[in-house]
Amino acid sequence: MSALPFAFAYPAILGALLALPIIWWLLRLTPPRPKTEVFPPLKILATVLKREETPAQSPWWLTLLRMLLAAAVILAIADPVFNPRTNSIASGGPLVLFVDNGWATSPDWDLRVKTADALIDDAEAAGTPVAIAFTADPTNDAIPGTASAARDKLRAAEPKPLVPDRQRAFEALRAALNGVRPGTLAFLTDGAATSDSDATIRQLSDLSPAQLRLVSGDAVETVAITSANNAADAMTVTATRLDSASAASLPVTAQDTQGRAIAAGAIDFQPGQSVATGSITAPFEMRNDFARLSIDNHATAGAVHLLDDGFKRRRVVLLSGEVGDTFQPLLSPLYYIQRALQPYADLIEPNTPDLATSIPDLLTQNPSVIIMADIGRLPQETYEPLQRWIANGGTLVRFAGPRLAAAPAEDPLVPVTLRQGERALGGALSWAEPQPLAEFPTFGPFAGMPKPTDVTVKRQVLAEPTPDLAERTWASLADGTPLVTTKPMNAGRIVLFHVSAEATWSDLPISGNFVEMLRRLVQLSRSGGVDAQANGASTAEALPPFRLLTAKGALTTETGTARPLIPNAKITPLANFDNPPGLYGSEEGFTALNVLPKNAELKPLDASGLTVVREGLIGGETWSAKPALFLIAFLLLLADSLIVMFMSGAFSRLRPAARTAALVAVAVSATFLAQPGQSHADDGKPGDEQIFQRLDNTHLAYVVTGEQDVDRISERGLEGLTEFLTFRTTLEPSPPVGLDLKKDELAFYPIIYWPISATAPMPSTAAINKIDAYMRAGGTVLFDTRDQFSALDNNGGSVSANGERLQQILANLDIPPLEPVPSDHVLTKSFYLLSSFPGRYTGSPLWIEARQESRPENAKSASTADGVSPILITGNDFAGAWAVDDNGVPMLPTVPPDEMQREYAYRSGVNIMMYMLTGNYKTDQVHVPALLERLGQ
Repeated sequence: MSALPFAFAYPAILGALLALPIIWWLLRLTPPRPKTEVFPPLKILATVLKREETPAQSPWWLTLLRMLLAAAVILAIADPVFNPRTNSIASGGPLVLFVDNGWATSPDWDLRVKTADALIDDAEAAGTPVAIAFTADPTNDAIPGTASAARDKLRAAEPKPLVPDRQRAFEALRAALNGVRPGTLAFLTDGAATSDSDATIRQLSDLSPAQLRLVSGDAVETVAITSANNAADAMTVTATRLDSASAASLPVTAQDTQGRAIAAGAIDFQPGQSVATGSITAPFEMRNDFARLSIDNHATAGAVHLLDDGFKRRRVVLLSGEVGDTFQPLLSPLYYIQRALQPYADLIEPNTPDLATSIPDLLTQNPSVIIMADIGRLPQETYEPLQRWIANGGTLVRFAGPRLAAAPAEDPLVPVTLRQGERALGGALSWAEPQPLAEFPTFGPFAGMPKPTDVTVKRQVLAEPTPDLAERTWASLADGTPLVTTKPMNAGRIVLFHVSAEATWSDLPISGNFVEMLRRLVQLSRSGGVDAQANGASTAEALPPFRLLTAKGALTTETGTARPLIPNAKITPLANFDNPPGLYGSEEGFTALNVLPKNAELKPLDASGLTVVREGLIGGETWSAKPALFLIAFLLLLADSLIVMFMSGAFSRLRPAARTAALVAVAVSATFLAQPGQSHADDGKPGDEQIFQRLDNTHLAYVVTGEQDVDRISERGLEGLTEFLTFRTTLEPSPPVGLDLKKDELAFYPIIYWPISATAPMPSTAAINKIDAYMRAGGTVLFDTRDQFSALDNNGGSVSANGERLQQILANLDIPPLEPVPSDHVLTKSFYLLSSFPGRYTGSPLWIEARQESRPENAKSASTADGVSPILITGNDFAGAWAVDDNGVPMLPTVPPDEMQREYAYRSGVNIMMYMLTGNYKTDQVHVPALLERLGQ
């Protein structure tokens, strides 16, 4: 690649520029202006007797104009070429391309492909074999081959939402070369080290290439969010960047599960700072709705941080061995627990002190955590449901006290075997002094917390020594005795504080560490609550992939070859080839796996002490400026000609009206010639007048597929429905509008009809993203496969071509679960009373967003937001049944021929439109008596 941004194809022609001074001197002269005289002889003789006039000099600005004309012609002939290519690869071995395709390469991936493609062109011209390896691919066939094969591999590659595994790619490359020394080895890198010991450049240098190139892009785009903490008053967000040379302020947006921005903050970097922390201030209830954080204007997987159930509010049950004393609340076992958890959780207490009655009732509310303060013996009938609840994922937290110290040692709801009685530290009958806390171990939820210096323990229950006691201990005293122990039970766990929950046994409940310890324990539990009815022994630990993150930071339902995630309490899972970043679990509960581990730091690759040629990505395609220069020369020539004609009086002989018209025509022509590439650049974008027109009236809209017959039926179908709506309802829509998804604004239309055609071009990614954003914002898309078959419920049979195309489109959309319209749905009664939704055909159901009665009332979905499903799917060809010609005659027959079927098709369209515009209005109980009366009940 050339280091110069441009070069001349014929530089010798530039010598003609030396003649410009001579041209200047010649152009200063201009012939005298010709005069028109009357014929009489005496007038002519009088003129002849006058002395001869000398030619006048041309104006300096006219001379300058002609000089620019001459210079433009000379430069055009010299043919300046921008981004010229030169064959500069080294000989003596194959061209080796070692290409990063991790998350950081997503913004400039096209430039990286162009850069690699240009190097392959050089190798092909030189007859050199090419080897190529990608660092974010699990396998690589890096054996040197033809340039065509390498180009096919390059075209098939794409950025992955992963940190590059350069060691694996290097091993594959070294095995493929098998000792062959490369000629040029180009490392197209994202510039970031994968670890503190990343020695990729040194390893590539050890292959002894004749030339080692380090090709990198703009590091400014390499920014990632590494952690988020939902604190008491705000969410703190930590980010890291690769280019730390200058100060920067990165806006961060928090979005809910529907992709709507609900809060914002900023992360400010100082010069030389690669890690910084910002905050997003919002009420705790709003922060519970955060589903993802993203850095604005950075479309990478690293700039997105997914949030899972660990950031949401929990339901916590509080149980105590004694009834609270309202006159002495500080002595209540639950007083300090309530104060510690009130900002972070929904607290529930029993209505009756009878645990045999209250515990089963509380379990029906699906709590995430149950806290027992000094409860020794539980009613026998409560052990089985509690164990079932824990096995299904519940967290039981117990505090010691006199009752627990006197309880039997074989309690199944205690994580370790306890010695009967308690250990007293200090006092007249004890030789031991009160003990402080030791450092928290590096594993467990308290890892990273500073050791409390103001907490001493005067009394505790002791655990019997066992071989695994140290592994089960999350906190201990300075003498090594356990303070907090745990035991997993299938999907749940039991945690025991060996001290009481009030301040008689220790200072822990009145310290700030108590709040943080309880908060971390609650965050470990499941946010959606745990049911005690299912059999916990059969609960699977592996979490299937639910939504995966793309390299551009978008969530997709396409899981590909991703494997289930196996949670491990001891090791934080890291994103890899088997478990790419995303959400693992199900809609009821999931775990987030992000690109970078917590508190990671981006650092540049180390190439010190190595001979490396550094260069940037290719700036763009090679192009010649010759046509543009010739166009400039032509415009200057045209301007010079017009000026000379004006100075010679050519326009003075025209009539005033003709002269004005000529000047206007010349000005308009010059304007169009001066802007040849912009005359129609803005066609298709709605102007202000069109925007106001579409805001002022309701329009039915359809997607233009590019197939003339399909688009005509869609237009005439919506025109027929518009006329039907005008005659039968108070709604009077304006004429329907055809939409080009690539450039038209979609927000003006309540519903968009999309006829699916397998022979039409597949919509682009940008068009799919616009539809996805339109649906998230409250719009509805009606997909119609027009083939009478259901594309979603085929019962194992074959899917039609249109159905396959629909599935390809839906695979790129974030759609909710779907179901056929239930018999009691508002769509069946929004205007007409309907039991089915026929179109030209009757065989396909109408699919809508599934209602989820089991979901909590505060769960967010498109339907709970405005009562309208964001998606409708049918195969009954609605537009074919609605379509009419200019005389109002149906264009297509129904199958089977039945005019009542067409009538019900129109009624289906009316119900759909009323549903779009009124939402769940008809579900209001006020209308139920009138509806029942009409039904004759």
